Amino acid sequence: MKVKTRSRIQPFDWITLSIYFTMIGVGWLMVYVVGYNDGYEGDGLALLTDTTIGRQTIWIGISLLLLLFTFLVEWKFWQTFAYLMYGFGILLLILVLIFGTKINNSTSWFTLGPVSFQPSELAKFGTCLGMAAYLSNFNTNLKNNISQLVAAGFILLPIALILLQSDPGSAMVFLAFLIPLYREGLDERYFSVGIIALVVLLFGLVYPLRSVVLCLLILMNCLLLFNFKKYRFQTLLISAGIVGGSIWAMMEGHYGQTIVANLVLLVIFTFSHWHLNNRSFIWSALGGLLMCVMVASGANFFFNKVLKSHQQDRINVWLRPEICDPRGSLYNVLQSKMAIGSGGFQGKGFLEGNMTKLNYVPEQATDFIFCTVGEEQGFIGTSSIILLFFLLIYRITVLAERQRSKFSRVYAYGVAGVLFVHVFINIGMTMGLMPVVGIPLPFISKGGSSLLGFTLLIGVLIKMDTLNELP
Repeated sequence: MKVKTRSRIQPFDWITLSIYFTMIGVGWLMVYVVGYNDGYEGDGLALLTDTTIGRQTIWIGISLLLLLFTFLVEWKFWQTFAYLMYGFGILLLILVLIFGTKINNSTSWFTLGPVSFQPSELAKFGTCLGMAAYLSNFNTNLKNNISQLVAAGFILLPIALILLQSDPGSAMVFLAFLIPLYREGLDERYFSVGIIALVVLLFGLVYPLRSVVLCLLILMNCLLLFNFKKYRFQTLLISAGIVGGSIWAMMEGHYGQTIVANLVLLVIFTFSHWHLNNRSFIWSALGGLLMCVMVASGANFFFNKVLKSHQQDRINVWLRPEICDPRGSLYNVLQSKMAIGSGGFQGKGFLEGNMTKLNYVPEQATDFIFCTVGEEQGFIGTSSIILLFFLLIYRITVLAERQRSKFSRVYAYGVAGVLFVHVFINIGMTMGLMPVVGIPLPFISKGGSSLLGFTLLIGVLIKMDTLNELP
């Protein structure tokens, strides 16, 4: 009996394409709404070149041509020149530091007349290709330390260059490439350590260093106590006493004495475990404690001694809004949350958003365009946008899992990761859940660089899928 197989040449994935075109259409409407109050008068050419919606229309047209180009190019081209594309993206990141234009305190743009281009968008595409090429190489083994270091280098190099441009938002997006590393088998312990370090770092930014160190000591003592498996009830009582006593001492202002007491307990518990031959556990625990103290100390020093005042304000708006000036650094987020909340369930209606019309929210067409959706379309509109992004990312993972080529699979997960991080950070920052770092909402925000970059990512993925041989 013959088993039917799909043809090697498959039709385009119309589900992904449909979501892409829908997002482009929604983005065009939202940009139209934001610029509507400025007026759209003049002849055809002036309307295209002198208005926000006109320029966005031109960029959409260029993006569609780019999408067509990706469909015409053989997908093996991208695999063959993957390292070259990655290197080209890195070169642009270096050149922008020398010849770039400073916009919004970041030297991350090339400007040629009225046109500006952000090379980090192309660097995301290049990094997707470079990571896919490296991880699909038969010599690469993520259980090997050398392979892990090289893979980390692919991510850290563009991050370092973008941080030099004073653009932390774009740098954060490159952490999305941890997703394909996880999918391809990187040890889960790295991610556990990373999450713990991130939590400690955030605490180091928000609270005084002595408080963070004291909490780490208390947690370490409780961990050591619970490792005495024969005396569960007793260790529970002692742990409760340590925590309760330390909290009381901190409330009384006895930080120094409390730290010393917990250090003494740490020494006692350490020697007890050492005597019981739990030495590997002790080394791991003390190493983790040392790492956490170093991360907290580094975060505290970096925040107070290295960051500039406007950068500190961005973090305070996110983590400590109560100390921020509502008419200063907190203004954007407050106005954004008010705009989203004012839309209610159904929204005020198309072109009926008062806060949008009166430009109460800065950067409405770019970083904060989601609040325009919230005000005019309400909960229904915002939920629909989030659902569309969820469907797109989910669909990309479906395409990834059905690839026969490892290169295509890794590339697809890279695309999904970049989309997820962009959406999560952008929507989060409009609601005060993430720091305001200035990254666009894919396909929705105004801007040519972002639109071209995401079109390139999606177009190449769809082309790869059309040449995927499936049983």
